Amino acid sequence: MPFRIALSGLHSSQTDLKVTGNNIANSQTTGFKASRAEFVDVYASAYGAISGVTNGSGARTAVIRQMFSQGNVEYTDNSTDLAITGQGFFLVEDDKGRYLTRNGSFGLDRNGEVVNSTGQTLQVFPPVTVGNNTTFNTGSLVDLQLENAVGSPVATSQVDINVNIDANVDNKFNLTAPGAPNLAFDHTAGPIPFDRTDPTTFNHVTATTVYDSLGAPHVAQMYFRKVDDGTALDNSWQAVIYVDGVEIPPAATGVAGDPAVAASPAAGTAALLEFNTDGSLTGVRYDDPSSLAGLQEISYSGVPVGTGAANIDFTINFGAATQYGSDFAVNELAQDGFTTGRLTGFDVEENGIVFARYTNGNAEILGMVAVANVPNPQGLRQKGDSLWLETFDAGDTTLGQPGTASLGLIQAGALEASTVEIADELVNMIISQRNYQANAQVISTADQLTQTLLNIR
Repeated sequence: MPFRIALSGLHSSQTDLKVTGNNIANSQTTGFKASRAEFVDVYASAYGAISGVTNGSGARTAVIRQMFSQGNVEYTDNSTDLAITGQGFFLVEDDKGRYLTRNGSFGLDRNGEVVNSTGQTLQVFPPVTVGNNTTFNTGSLVDLQLENAVGSPVATSQVDINVNIDANVDNKFNLTAPGAPNLAFDHTAGPIPFDRTDPTTFNHVTATTVYDSLGAPHVAQMYFRKVDDGTALDNSWQAVIYVDGVEIPPAATGVAGDPAVAASPAAGTAALLEFNTDGSLTGVRYDDPSSLAGLQEISYSGVPVGTGAANIDFTINFGAATQYGSDFAVNELAQDGFTTGRLTGFDVEENGIVFARYTNGNAEILGMVAVANVPNPQGLRQKGDSLWLETFDAGDTTLGQPGTASLGLIQAGALEASTVEIADELVNMIISQRNYQANAQVISTADQLTQTLLNIR
């Protein structure tokens, strides 16, 4: 009698219904991959193969297979939410081991670590900085952690100035008194010496903020005045630098790394900017023209700050300065120092690079999100909590940079939705119900046939 056959069908239909129910229950679970139950037929086998008239012994569940298709990417307002578009998994870790997940719903714990809802920490490749170049150690993994403490300040070391100095100024300052030598670098010489409190003694002025080693701000002012000795000097400008109202003469070397000048200039010494006839900068200098001509930056060292910090040493790069026949204009005035700052948030690029942003405008590279992949994702073992465990069947796990090889890209401020299609699951549920009812009917029919046999007299 086919009771066992029908009973196997009931079990299969029940398993199918459970899988369908689990899919429906997880239709809103971030990163969830829908499953399907796969069944095979069962035959009673004996030595010498199966007879051609064997009817079969029912069905059994062969595997419950997850379908690793791409879910829809839904955008959120949370910068710690991440989604992978393409192949791969986030790698998370706790003290019990590491796991793979497609659920990018992350947040911060009390220590500033980026964790998921069950406390595992997102893993990243640590940055390696050499000079101005940053690479990533893809052979190592670390926890992604945002520092909630005050960010360390950095003293200014470079100031870049891009200005246009008006070539059409009416007043030029004659630096040569009768019988005196050329005083092009001395702003105290001539009939009209420089006086920062008297606007008639200079043509233009601009200012920027520089920072000492403790992050304290200081105002650096740059005064420009066009000079003329009636002979050699043409298209030449003195640049006089003040920090917090104190004049700062050029450093002893004049230009960073230049050994030509041994003596330290005294106060009253200006840098001299010389321009070509096309308005471009010829060079900057403050002493012998033959030793410093054609260079574009001048160093200023030992700038006293009076805050307990180290004296400021910085270089001003005038290379982008021009002298055109238009109004004085500051196109760009940038410096590389900054004060202390607190964390305001972080950004993740599509290539996985993580930037922390601070209130002082500084951005720090914290690492690169590691993306893991396996040859056979369906061989991964489900742990629950949207996590998978690596297994032998899944193959060796490889780690890489997002967007390289077959790995997907990172989408910040977004989450990958569940791949469950409710309409499909409802149809599957109806089919499972019909199959269950049909197998139950087989048992009922077999029971009636058995009762017929028992009623034979």
